[in-house]
Amino acid sequence: MYAVIKTGGKQYRVKAGDTLRVEKLNAEPGNTVTFDDVLLVGAGDAIKVGKDVAGAQVTAVITEAGRGQKVVVFKKRRRKNYRLTQGHRQSYSSVRIESIKE
Repeated sequence: MYAVIKTGGKQYRVKAGDTLRVEKLNAEPGNTVTFDDVLLVGAGDAIKVGKDVAGAQVTAVITEAGRGQKVVVFKKRRRKNYRLTQGHRQSYSSVRIESIKE
């Protein structure tokens, strides 16, 4: 059984036992979170979408919270003596999918 969930403005296809990185969640590592925004639930050839998955939930445990690799943003305008360097590190939460309830 698998599900498509939406969190952090992105969609993820998950199944029980998967580990994935999502946008930072407001919970500590070790806590359980539920994703209520389930878009699709599938098992083999049976696929449910729309109103059929209105009560579906995906339960996950936060295993880690951290920050990703630094991304360097460099801007330059030629012949204008304009150079700007900025860095960005995106925060993330690593979650392990425990169960999918239809």
